[in-house]
Amino acid sequence: MPPPIPFHQFSNQDDPLALTLGLPHVSLPSTVPLPQQIPTSQPFPWPVLGQPFQSPLPPQPLYDLRPTPPPPPASNHQFYTQMETVNPNPNVATNQDTAGGSSRTRRGRRACSKARADGKSETINPPYPWARNQRSMIYSLEYLLSKGITKISGEVKCKRCDKKFQMEYDLVEKFREIASYISRHRSSMHDRAPAEWMNPTLPGCVMCKQTNCVKPVIAKKRAINWLFLLLGRVLGCCKLSELKYFCKHTENHRTGAKDRVLYLTYLGLCKQLDPSGPFDLDL
Repeated sequence: MPPPIPFHQFSNQDDPLALTLGLPHVSLPSTVPLPQQIPTSQPFPWPVLGQPFQSPLPPQPLYDLRPTPPPPPASNHQFYTQMETVNPNPNVATNQDTAGGSSRTRRGRRACSKARADGKSETINPPYPWARNQRSMIYSLEYLLSKGITKISGEVKCKRCDKKFQMEYDLVEKFREIASYISRHRSSMHDRAPAEWMNPTLPGCVMCKQTNCVKPVIAKKRAINWLFLLLGRVLGCCKLSELKYFCKHTENHRTGAKDRVLYLTYLGLCKQLDPSGPFDLDL
C-alpha cells in the first residue's frame, strides 16, 4: 500500500471536484476607468427666491404666424374645371356651378338713385292755380289768400242728364266746415273715414234740377283737382288706386282698406292747407 500524499501537495488539476465545482478564475485589471463627464459651457441659472426667473433660451411663439402658402392649382381636376367667362352685361353677375351640373344667374345689386323708377319727372306743370308743380301737392291757405284766390272751381257731370258744367266753392267757408268736423269727430274715427266720407251726398244738378246726382269729373292722376274734391267732401268718389297715388306722392302710408287710405287723404290735404293745424297723423 503506497504511502498517503500530504494535503498541501494536491493541485486543482488533480482534484476532480475542483474541475467541476470550482468557479472560473477572473482576473480584474488594476485600474477601472471612470465614465466621462459631459462638458458644460456654463451652469444653468437656477432661480433665486424673490427674483423673477429668466430663461436663457430665446422665447418661442405659441403659434406659427407665418402665412400658409396657397395650395397648388388643381389642373385637370376630375370634379370641376375652373372656367373664365366674359359677362356681356356688367349689371348682371353670372355664377356657374359645374360641380352640380347646373347654371344659375344672379342679378347684380341695383344702383341707388333718386330718380323715379318709371323714368317720370318729380315735377309737373301745375294743372290749377292752387296746385304746386309737385304731384298731389297744393298751396297753403295763407298763400292762396295772399294771391287773392278765394274760389275753387272744378268740372262736374250730372248722372241723370249727362250734362257737364263748372261748380265752385268758397275756400275759407268750406275749409272751416271740414276742419271743425275733423276737430269734433277725430277721436271717434279710429283712423278710418266715416260713412259720410265713404259715400258722400252729391249736390243737385242745376240743369235738370235733380238731387244727389252730380259727380266730379276726375281726370288723370297727375291732374286730379284735389282741393276741389276736398272742399266738396267728395274724395270718396275717387278710386282706391287714385287715393293711393295721393298717399304715395305725399309720403303717407298707402296700404290698407279704402276707408283707411281715404282718411289719410283728408288729413293730408288739410295739413297742406294749414300746416299748423291739428291734422298730424301721429295724434
